[in-house]
Amino acid sequence: MSAQPSLIPNYQGRPLKLGFLGLGWIGRKRLDAVAADANVRVTAVSDADPEKLQSAQSGYPDARGMISFDDLLECELDGVVIATPNGAHAEQAIACLAKGLPVFCQKPLATNAADTECVIAAAQKANKLLAVDYSYRHVQGMRALRERIRAGELGEINAIDLIFHNAYGPNKQWCFDRSQAGGGCFLDLGVHLIDLALWLQDAPSMRVVSSRLFAHGRAAGRQDVEDLAFVELVQSNGAVVRIACSWHAQIGCDAEISAHIQGSRGGARWRNVNGSFVDFELDLLRGNQREHLGSSRDDWGPGALGAWIQRLRTDSSFDAEALDIAAGAKLIEQAYQS
Repeated sequence: MSAQPSLIPNYQGRPLKLGFLGLGWIGRKRLDAVAADANVRVTAVSDADPEKLQSAQSGYPDARGMISFDDLLECELDGVVIATPNGAHAEQAIACLAKGLPVFCQKPLATNAADTECVIAAAQKANKLLAVDYSYRHVQGMRALRERIRAGELGEINAIDLIFHNAYGPNKQWCFDRSQAGGGCFLDLGVHLIDLALWLQDAPSMRVVSSRLFAHGRAAGRQDVEDLAFVELVQSNGAVVRIACSWHAQIGCDAEISAHIQGSRGGARWRNVNGSFVDFELDLLRGNQREHLGSSRDDWGPGALGAWIQRLRTDSSFDAEALDIAAGAKLIEQAYQS
């Protein structure tokens, strides 16, 4: 069922009233990134941790602070930004959508494919905007690369190699509880890589052909939270997509993040600079020639949230692009079940 466009919201030039649910590291980063925007009013902040809540209220004294999610739902809001532990995302997003509130959610949208589809269905039913914080779509040059691929400049895509190795790992206890986290490094880091492979190519059909997950140096069991993952997928055209990601990686730097796309007429390489988590270079490749598409220097992180806010100001209705979120969730589930 496709949603019908809603009337343009009657904001009458006033700032959007947003609620922020979850004020940990990433939640606070997103809050601070948009708070200076004159088109946004931080109206409500919520976290189960009183210290995090108090810190946010100190920075944003005009916002209502609350520990209870139910209290947040009773606030007069134009949308909610969710950055709670993974296991809470689906239930909280559905509750917001049922109240008619558009949602911007940290990845993953849910810890399994079925719940991901339930959230998307709830957004369609409510005809409300839903987006996930796939931030790497917004590094400089990535959208230009997508347009080049669409235009056929790279020819037939033959292979994509994606890497995200992190010399560190999460420091929250819930990240190591499978019931709350949903998975380990593959869900945490690999979700971004799968999203790029899908989004850059307008979501071609893919399936997992092999998956090797490890936890503490041994093969991971069903209930383990993996810290090293190697997953291979194949596209409907026969192209191979290889993903490698890890926490606590032995790489001699803070992070190794890259994508190498090989096509029949050209290629592309995206990689981090000097082990940085935030600085990137992106180039189009043709034989021994290189065309620079973009350099990012810690300027892209809030890009997905900014795009959601920009869309929300003019149209709060369901965006069909959210349907593609389910494809990535199904591939992740396949990798865990292989």
